[in-house]
Amino acid sequence: MKAMTERVREILGWYESDNPGTLTNLARLFTAGRLAGTGRLLILPVDQGFEHGPARSFAINPPAYDPLYHYRLAIETGCSAYAAPLGFIEAGAREYAGQIPLILKVNGHDTLGEEQEPTQAVTASVDDALRLGCVGVGYMIYPGSAQRFAMYERLRDIAREAKARGLCVVVWSYPRGGSLSKEGETAVDVIAYAAHIAAEMGAHVIKVKIPAAYVEQAEAKKVYEREKIPIATLADRVRHVVQATFNGRRVVIFSGGALKARDEEILEEARAIRQGGGFGSIIGRNSFQRPEASAKKMLGEIMQVLAQ
Repeated sequence: MKAMTERVREILGWYESDNPGTLTNLARLFTAGRLAGTGRLLILPVDQGFEHGPARSFAINPPAYDPLYHYRLAIETGCSAYAAPLGFIEAGAREYAGQIPLILKVNGHDTLGEEQEPTQAVTASVDDALRLGCVGVGYMIYPGSAQRFAMYERLRDIAREAKARGLCVVVWSYPRGGSLSKEGETAVDVIAYAAHIAAEMGAHVIKVKIPAAYVEQAEAKKVYEREKIPIATLADRVRHVVQATFNGRRVVIFSGGALKARDEEILEEARAIRQGGGFGSIIGRNSFQRPEASAKKMLGEIMQVLAQ
């Protein structure tokens, strides 16, 4: 293990209830790749084939149909970790054993049917994560959905088992469903709330979308206006989301979202994440939907920004 810096020790110190195995796996995340020791992360997630379908996810860059392509991309660019569902992790787990921290996404949602109140199916287990040498498990929740309480209860059970067996817990917290508007799914008050829920559920690392300068909930809007909570810039909004997760004592990383035409848009977001005290990025489609050389260049530039 390299780059066990004071910053990494500080972050590990926030997780006072965790056993040495879990802390070791968190340390593996923060001491891997080009951002090792900085206290920031850049993770490559590839769950989009399950979530959106293979053609929508990979046809724009056909080499990305191959699970090994993503292993290589994450390793060669120096990502902090590679996160994916069971099949993609299994496909390269032996060949790339020990070369990059792995996060097994243990639930999934498809788009083959219409639904107003989305949920996720559990598709893998803590045992699978241990068998494959993963540092942790990833789990998606949909705050706002009528199905959210069942998802929270399943997360409770999976998180308890993962922690007891020395793994860390990464929670994708993506608001949707219920009475939330489409714009409200990325509203700053909703994203901060979703991040806080994940922290309360015991997540070590929390993944949320980039928050917009919009407040969805009427009662929350009164507070934002009365207390003059700054949300004008993206850095302000990142800072607010980080504050909502135990005043920055939980690791929050931000999604890259759908493919953007210009690298500069991604780099602007990375600068705002750094300025707002965020812990990094989790960049999927904006990595593997680009040609390989372009993806490697962009990921390297993001790491340069986050490392500053």
